[in-house]
Amino acid sequence: MKKGKRKVNAMIGTRLGEWRQTRGITAAALADRVGVRRQTIHAIEAGTYVPNTSVSLRLAEVLGVPVEQLFYLETEQAADEQPQIALLLSRPERAESGAPLRLSEVGDHLIAVPSSAVPAFLPISDGVLVNGRQPRRALVQPFSAREDFSKTVLVAGCDPAMSFLAHHMHRMHETEMILAGTSSLQALHWLKEGKVHIAGSHLLDERTGESNLPVLSRLFPSGGVKVVTFAMWQEGFVVAANNPKRIRSVEDLAREDVTIVNRQEGSGSRFLLDRQLRRAAIDKRDIKGYERIAPGHLAAAWHVANGLADCCIAASAAALALQLDFVPLSAERYDLVIPDAYFDAAPVQALLHEVTRASLRRELELLAGYDTRQTGNRVL
Repeated sequence: MKKGKRKVNAMIGTRLGEWRQTRGITAAALADRVGVRRQTIHAIEAGTYVPNTSVSLRLAEVLGVPVEQLFYLETEQAADEQPQIALLLSRPERAESGAPLRLSEVGDHLIAVPSSAVPAFLPISDGVLVNGRQPRRALVQPFSAREDFSKTVLVAGCDPAMSFLAHHMHRMHETEMILAGTSSLQALHWLKEGKVHIAGSHLLDERTGESNLPVLSRLFPSGGVKVVTFAMWQEGFVVAANNPKRIRSVEDLAREDVTIVNRQEGSGSRFLLDRQLRRAAIDKRDIKGYERIAPGHLAAAWHVANGLADCCIAASAAALALQLDFVPLSAERYDLVIPDAYFDAAPVQALLHEVTRASLRRELELLAGYDTRQTGNRVL
């Protein structure tokens, strides 16, 4: 199998990290056998240090590969730096040339996910958008060889606490977990279309009271997917600290002095709001802000925190993160839906291993307010 390439400087590239991992040797053990410091091995792999001939030969001898398999001239990777066609997980009209992207290989497709900036920091990215094409195809400029993107796991969904899992994946397995923020229903459609490795969902069936499994039986009537629980969470009204407008029920949303921010169609939060309005026989046209959309739990809560709305429906984690008050409405199960074709893949198995860790569960409980008693359980 062709090994991934990484630049060292303008002239030399290296595959040291890939060969070291293939041989199952830690950086510290390799450094000891070659006679250099562990930091030197990391610097070579990161591309910030070019070893001399003696060190290069010792590295090749310890790893049992020709030295030319460890280092190469930059001209060898010119073909990898050409723009490539990718499927863009965003409406093309929303993505402009030069926009930063995260890149992942899913099946035979290169998938591009727009990477959003956060306060104080520019977004992490693997490439930039050259130009978009219909429908959702785009020309992208990767920053590294395509082989690097096959080591990622692409997860679509809306749970804001998935960032905890992504951090654990990077720290414990050196595997990039790329998050594509979207509604539960859209995530499942992307999964069905082969555009993501895993879809997160919290779609509660009104008739049965069951989370996710009824909609999965409709979208995947022949099966072919496995379902693992990430967490149980509370979803409800997120309101300003101390709840100054005393919002306690869906009837309060119809008051003249209350404005909400809504979630996009296909989201579990939107389904919950519409279900509450139907039960209370309230016309959505009587809800101020019903047509104003925020793309995610944290984005919706941000509107409340900044006084742009009095209320939104979101997960308790969003209220905790922004120090807002929370009025619970519904207990829901957030599941990870994984196609059989990817279930045994190394990055997916690494992810499932991290889901069972006590350290991750503590974070979910303390920082997100989740119930983790079912975390890691197979429900399908």
